[in-house]
Amino acid sequence: MNASAPASTRYRQGLAVRRSVLGDAHVDRAETASTDFDRPFQELITEAAWGTVWARPTWSKRERSMVTLALLAALGHDEEVAMHVRATANTGASREDICETFLHVAIYAGVPAANRAIKIAKQVFAEMDAGR
Repeated sequence: MNASAPASTRYRQGLAVRRSVLGDAHVDRAETASTDFDRPFQELITEAAWGTVWARPTWSKRERSMVTLALLAALGHDEEVAMHVRATANTGASREDICETFLHVAIYAGVPAANRAIKIAKQVFAEMDAGR
């Protein structure tokens, strides 16, 4: 948050949700790497994505995780797919859930998009299983 302005309630809530999903290490790296140039963007995603959408009570983190993975895979956002596959360790989405999610992607967004997402998920699972 801007050093001169106090953090909003939405920002504080978003930061807590972001940490619970992505993990402290990821959020700490993002905050450390933040500069004056991208700090407004970090504040925006913390408040809007994490403090507004992810903080809503209607869906569980598991459900939001699966929908997020489907959308990211469909749009071809590979780095974000990898990050959110890792986050499933914190959201409760199982590997079976992720497989089902990508099957839906294959039908509704195309086989190439799902194929790429499955390849990324397999790489991430191998890293997670190896303790990396």
